[in-house]
Amino acid sequence: MRLGSFIFPVSHHPHGDSAVIDSTLEEIELAEHIGLDAVWLTEHHFDGAVAYADPLVFGAAVAARTKHMKIGFAVVELALHHPIRLATQTSTLDNLSHGRLIVGTGRGSAFNHYEYIGYGIDMEDGIARLDESEELLVKAWTSTHLKHSGEHWQMEFPMLRPRPYQKPHPPLVRACISEASTTAMAKIGRPIMLGILPLEALADRLTAFRDTMLATGYDEQAAEDTLEQCWASRNVFVADTYEEAQEAAERGFARERRHFGEARRLFNPGGGPPQQGSGTSSARENLEMSFIMGTPNQVADQLASFQDAGVRNLMLKFNTGQMDPRKAQASLKLFGEKVLPTLRGR
Repeated sequence: MRLGSFIFPVSHHPHGDSAVIDSTLEEIELAEHIGLDAVWLTEHHFDGAVAYADPLVFGAAVAARTKHMKIGFAVVELALHHPIRLATQTSTLDNLSHGRLIVGTGRGSAFNHYEYIGYGIDMEDGIARLDESEELLVKAWTSTHLKHSGEHWQMEFPMLRPRPYQKPHPPLVRACISEASTTAMAKIGRPIMLGILPLEALADRLTAFRDTMLATGYDEQAAEDTLEQCWASRNVFVADTYEEAQEAAERGFARERRHFGEARRLFNPGGGPPQQGSGTSSARENLEMSFIMGTPNQVADQLASFQDAGVRNLMLKFNTGQMDPRKAQASLKLFGEKVLPTLRGR
């Protein structure tokens, strides 16, 4: 099972943004040092939920500071980007990282209506543009003399430069919330990212993904190769005792949920999340479901249960709710020193 660091640094106050960005880069360098396979960047605007806000700009700094880890987006909010500009930026970043980029896409937040309003985009329109945006990304990465006439965009140009470092293009992974979106991606053989789900539900979702690929006509090897590119997520905290880990997790988790809830009450029209919500909201709001926590042996045991359930790749958020950077990095070091050797020795 490959493991990645999910970089979601909350900054509660504007005056702290720069310090949080600096400590986040230190955390990423440490993640590479201990041997994690990937670093995953996300995107949110206007509320401090993600201190660096723009994963493309921040990703360039990550590419300069790392040598081995894959650099993924979990996710770039596709509704907020012109697809050709995004194709150019991602192709450049793929070259800067010498082929380490994974482009994770999604429509954007299911809860933060104010992010769409801030970019002058209707939430429903953003959802409607998703498939065409991805189609244009792939066309731009791979085509010459591109001419596109679609529902949302009409354009023509000779060739995207620079071309992607990876051939034919960087891996494309779609974030899926519902079972229906998971099935839709399985039918086209597109790898997926899944949010926080109970472990049994996560295993069922991955099994359904595989079964749908096979029923659609893909062979066993294609299904296996695609599952090898699918990722799930959890928060994590490692400490010398379970009580210490639980206390840090509870405090960070509560601060993060308060931050998100307050932003939605203040900035969403009418306050609170939009009605469409998310099927995973109950899981992500539950501490026990959201966290892997405890001593190194306890954390290794919990990770092994994910591996046994068929999870091939797991992104782990080591800093939840703007924890003290020293404590988050201590947890990360302990993970590298005692969890990874135990897990990989099994």
